Amino acid sequence: MNVVLIGYRGCGKTTVGRMLANRNDAGFVDTDELIVHQAGASIADIFANQGEPHFRKLEEAAINMATKSAGRVISVGGGAVESKTNRSTLRGYGTVVWLQADIQTLWNRISSDAQSQGQRPNLAGGGLEEVEQVLNRRTPLYAELAHVAIATTNRHPNAIAEDIEAWLAIQ
Repeated sequence: MNVVLIGYRGCGKTTVGRMLANRNDAGFVDTDELIVHQAGASIADIFANQGEPHFRKLEEAAINMATKSAGRVISVGGGAVESKTNRSTLRGYGTVVWLQADIQTLWNRISSDAQSQGQRPNLAGGGLEEVEQVLNRRTPLYAELAHVAIATTNRHPNAIAEDIEAWLAIQ
Protein backbone atom coordinates (compact mmCIF):
# COMPACT_ATOMS: atom_id res chain seq x y z
CA MET A 1 0.00 0.00 0.00
CA ASN A 2 1.59 3.23 -1.19
CA VAL A 3 -0.95 5.95 -0.51
CA VAL A 4 -0.47 9.71 -0.25
CA LEU A 5 -3.14 11.88 1.38
CA ILE A 6 -3.36 15.49 0.23
CA GLY A 7 -5.75 18.31 1.02
CA TYR A 8 -6.17 21.50 2.97
CA ARG A 9 -5.38 21.69 6.67
CA GLY A 10 -8.30 20.29 8.66
CA CYS A 11 -9.53 17.91 5.96
CA GLY A 12 -8.57 14.83 8.01
CA LYS A 13 -5.29 13.67 6.45
CA THR A 14 -3.55 12.72 9.68
CA THR A 15 -6.58 11.16 11.37
CA VAL A 16 -7.63 9.18 8.30
CA GLY A 17 -4.03 8.34 7.44
CA ARG A 18 -3.33 6.79 10.81
CA MET A 19 -6.56 4.84 10.65
CA LEU A 20 -5.95 3.64 7.08
CA ALA A 21 -2.40 2.56 7.95
CA ASN A 22 -3.56 0.70 11.08
CA ARG A 23 -6.35 -1.05 9.22
CA ASN A 24 -3.95 -2.25 6.52
CA ASP A 25 -0.80 -3.03 8.51
CA ALA A 26 1.03 -0.24 6.71
CA GLY A 27 3.46 2.34 7.99
CA PHE A 28 2.29 5.90 8.53
CA VAL A 29 4.23 9.12 8.05
CA ASP A 30 2.92 12.64 8.54
CA THR A 31 5.49 14.87 6.84
CA ASP A 32 4.58 17.87 9.01
CA GLU A 33 5.25 15.80 12.13
CA LEU A 34 8.52 14.62 10.61
CA ILE A 35 9.59 18.23 9.97
CA VAL A 36 8.71 19.31 13.51
CA HIS A 37 10.59 16.36 14.97
CA GLN A 38 13.70 16.92 12.87
CA ALA A 39 13.74 20.71 13.25
CA GLY A 40 12.92 20.69 16.96
CA ALA A 41 10.48 23.55 16.34
CA SER A 42 6.84 24.02 15.42
CA ILE A 43 5.90 24.88 11.87
CA ALA A 44 4.77 28.31 13.08
CA ASP A 45 8.20 28.88 14.64
CA ILE A 46 9.99 27.77 11.48
CA PHE A 47 7.89 30.18 9.42
CA ALA A 48 8.46 33.02 11.91
CA ASN A 49 12.19 32.51 12.44
CA GLN A 50 13.44 31.14 9.13
CA GLY A 51 10.67 31.92 6.66
CA GLU A 52 8.40 29.95 4.41
CA PRO A 53 11.10 29.19 1.78
CA HIS A 54 13.17 27.43 4.47
CA PHE A 55 10.12 25.47 5.61
CA ARG A 56 9.41 24.42 2.02
CA LYS A 57 12.97 23.06 1.71
CA LEU A 58 12.44 21.05 4.90
CA GLU A 59 9.12 19.85 3.53
CA GLU A 60 10.70 18.66 0.28
CA ALA A 61 13.37 16.78 2.24
CA ALA A 62 10.69 15.17 4.46
CA ILE A 63 8.67 14.08 1.42
CA ASN A 64 11.78 12.58 -0.16
CA MET A 65 12.53 10.70 3.06
CA ALA A 66 8.94 9.48 3.51
CA THR A 67 8.72 8.16 -0.05
CA LYS A 68 11.94 6.11 0.17
CA SER A 69 10.11 3.12 1.66
CA ALA A 70 7.13 1.26 0.25
CA GLY A 71 4.09 0.14 2.19
CA ARG A 72 3.18 3.47 3.71
CA VAL A 73 0.34 5.89 4.04
CA ILE A 74 1.83 9.37 3.84
CA SER A 75 0.03 12.52 4.93
CA VAL A 76 1.55 15.71 3.54
CA GLY A 77 1.06 19.31 4.56
CA GLY A 78 -1.60 21.19 2.64
CA GLY A 79 0.92 23.39 0.83
CA ALA A 80 3.22 20.60 -0.33
CA VAL A 81 1.34 20.51 -3.64
CA GLU A 82 2.55 24.00 -4.51
CA SER A 83 5.96 22.55 -5.40
CA LYS A 84 6.24 20.90 -8.81
CA THR A 85 9.03 18.71 -7.42
CA ASN A 86 6.81 17.51 -4.56
CA ARG A 87 3.92 16.81 -6.93
CA SER A 88 6.20 14.67 -9.09
CA THR A 89 7.64 12.80 -6.10
CA LEU A 90 4.22 12.15 -4.56
CA ARG A 91 2.62 11.01 -7.82
CA GLY A 92 5.53 8.68 -8.43
CA TYR A 93 5.18 7.11 -4.99
CA GLY A 94 1.68 5.74 -5.25
CA THR A 95 -2.01 6.47 -5.19
CA VAL A 96 -2.76 10.08 -4.33
CA VAL A 97 -6.02 10.66 -2.47
CA TRP A 98 -7.37 14.20 -2.13
CA LEU A 99 -9.43 14.59 1.03
CA GLN A 100 -11.93 17.37 0.44
CA ALA A 101 -14.11 19.42 2.74
CA ASP A 102 -16.04 22.60 2.21
CA ILE A 103 -14.55 25.91 3.34
CA GLN A 104 -16.80 26.33 6.38
CA THR A 105 -16.05 22.81 7.60
CA LEU A 106 -12.31 23.36 7.20
CA TRP A 107 -12.50 26.63 9.11
CA ASN A 108 -14.60 25.06 11.88
CA ARG A 109 -12.11 22.21 12.29
CA ILE A 110 -9.06 24.51 12.21
CA SER A 111 -10.50 27.08 14.60
CA SER A 112 -11.62 24.45 17.12
CA ASP A 113 -8.22 22.71 17.20
CA ALA A 114 -6.15 24.64 19.76
CA GLN A 115 -3.04 22.52 19.12
CA SER A 116 -3.14 23.25 15.40
CA GLN A 117 -3.66 26.96 15.98
CA GLY A 118 -0.53 27.17 18.11
CA GLN A 119 1.58 25.07 15.76
CA ARG A 120 0.53 26.32 12.30
CA PRO A 121 1.19 29.71 10.73
CA ASN A 122 -1.35 32.01 9.13
CA LEU A 123 -0.66 32.04 5.41
CA ALA A 124 -2.82 34.94 4.31
CA GLY A 125 -4.00 36.87 7.36
CA GLY A 126 -6.00 34.12 9.06
CA GLY A 127 -9.69 33.42 9.37
CA LEU A 128 -12.25 32.07 6.98
CA GLU A 129 -10.96 34.42 4.29
CA GLU A 130 -7.52 32.79 4.45
CA VAL A 131 -9.02 29.33 4.06
CA GLU A 132 -10.99 30.47 1.01
CA GLN A 133 -8.07 32.33 -0.57
CA VAL A 134 -5.47 29.60 -0.08
CA LEU A 135 -7.88 26.77 -0.96
CA ASN A 136 -8.81 28.53 -4.20
CA ARG A 137 -5.11 28.74 -5.10
CA ARG A 138 -4.41 25.10 -4.25
CA THR A 139 -7.56 23.41 -5.59
CA PRO A 140 -6.30 23.10 -9.18
CA LEU A 141 -3.06 21.58 -7.88
CA TYR A 142 -4.91 19.07 -5.69
CA ALA A 143 -7.12 18.16 -8.65
CA GLU A 144 -4.13 17.74 -10.99
CA LEU A 145 -2.25 15.50 -8.57
CA ALA A 146 -5.02 13.29 -7.19
CA HIS A 147 -6.03 9.91 -8.52
CA VAL A 148 -9.26 10.20 -6.55
CA ALA A 149 -11.06 12.77 -4.40
CA ILE A 150 -12.93 11.72 -1.26
CA ALA A 151 -15.38 14.00 0.55
CA THR A 152 -14.83 14.34 4.30
CA THR A 153 -17.48 16.89 5.27
CA ASN A 154 -19.82 15.45 7.94
CA ARG A 155 -18.19 12.02 7.65
CA HIS A 156 -16.53 9.79 10.23
CA PRO A 157 -12.87 8.93 9.56
CA ASN A 158 -13.79 5.20 9.45
CA ALA A 159 -16.14 5.81 6.54
CA ILE A 160 -13.49 7.82 4.73
CA ALA A 161 -10.89 5.07 5.24
CA GLU A 162 -13.41 2.52 3.95
CA ASP A 163 -13.99 4.63 0.83
CA ILE A 164 -10.26 4.77 0.17
CA GLU A 165 -9.93 1.02 0.65
CA ALA A 166 -12.84 0.40 -1.71
CA TRP A 167 -11.33 2.64 -4.35
CA LEU A 168 -7.93 0.93 -4.02
CA ALA A 169 -9.55 -2.49 -4.31
CA ILE A 170 -10.96 -1.73 -7.77
CA GLN A 171 -7.72 -0.30 -9.15
